[in-house]
Amino acid sequence: MDRRSLLATTAGLLTASSAGCLRLSNQKRATATPSEAGTEGETTPDGEETEQDEEISGDISGAPMFQYDAANTGTSKDETGPQTPVGELWSFETGGSVEAPPAVVDGTVYVGSHDANVYALRADDGTVQWSSDAWEDVRSSPAVVDGTVYVGEATVFALSAADGSQQWEYSTEGNTTSSPAVGDGTVYVVTHAGNVYALSAADGTEQWISQTGASVTSSPGVVDGTVYVGGGDVFALSAADGTQQWKHSTGGYVNSSPAVVDDTVYVGDQSDNAVYALSVADGSERWTSRIGASVSSSPAVVDDTVYVGGTVYVGDNEDTVYALSAADGTEKWSYQTESGVNSSPTVVDGTVYVGDDHGTVYALSATDGTEIWSHRAGGRLASPVVVDGVVYVGSYGDTVYALSEQ
Repeated sequence: MDRRSLLATTAGLLTASSAGCLRLSNQKRATATPSEAGTEGETTPDGEETEQDEEISGDISGAPMFQYDAANTGTSKDETGPQTPVGELWSFETGGSVEAPPAVVDGTVYVGSHDANVYALRADDGTVQWSSDAWEDVRSSPAVVDGTVYVGEATVFALSAADGSQQWEYSTEGNTTSSPAVGDGTVYVVTHAGNVYALSAADGTEQWISQTGASVTSSPGVVDGTVYVGGGDVFALSAADGTQQWKHSTGGYVNSSPAVVDDTVYVGDQSDNAVYALSVADGSERWTSRIGASVSSSPAVVDDTVYVGGTVYVGDNEDTVYALSAADGTEKWSYQTESGVNSSPTVVDGTVYVGDDHGTVYALSATDGTEIWSHRAGGRLASPVVVDGVVYVGSYGDTVYALSEQ
């Protein structure tokens, strides 16, 4: 068998093997089992709308791709999240770290792991539906559109969402830690070699390749016929043929994925501790906001606020979540976490959900940053996803958690 062939494994076979371990929790209590004592703590209570990318085709309910949509907005107007202290609904142990958020579509959680598997789990109880062996560690989020799961590392795979069987594969030049963006029948991926690829979603046929000239680790944003990527510079490329429309140099390195809302691109810079707002038309700088530390997380943008790791919301690599005015970058509020925030904030129904590097998930008021609740999950956390009142989050501690009100 070709080494890049994927092996779909049925739920029955997987649950009988050591490939993954499901732990169901009492849905009325948040109590750690003896084997997890010391790694999983108790919940500690404390004291908007944005348009979807019009180019996304197919089912866009739930969280079909990284940051909910191809524009990387980090929000969904149709979802609600837990507003009271949470406990563990279920958890699933993979064979490797989970470094990216899952996709959650039609009652199924799709997630990749450092054990070179993609898993499809039931959203309500974590039961394995299937797993596919990718032969490579998976460090990005799957994108699930029109019944197909798109995911990749050095190779981009298209899998059946129903059973994990392979539909097509495409080998890129260089590995990727970025998540695919899917819109208008096209899959967009970028690699560490600095290449941006546009592939047919139907059969993986290469439509075009564009070279940025710098390593790219962020996920592309695709809106209104333009692909936005960050790296040594921020680039805007034609979605039709990959030609460069403009580029903007921040003077540092953009590791966060561009969030595109209305006529503005929002990015964080890992080198100069700043968040930038750029014009989608020509890349001109609208404002720059200097924050306390470098920014690796991707901004979430809701109405007039940018949230970054700070209505832009974003987190920094030390221990702070910021809410910035989307109009001029001024700080609206900040919240100090227990450790660094490399996960990207998710904003749902007036609440900011974010994880830190010590394994704590926080729910903060989007209005003023007040802590609504926090929950210790364990291990450095990837970005949380909130669907149907449940918070799904992956951990570098080889576990996927589902958290719900108790």
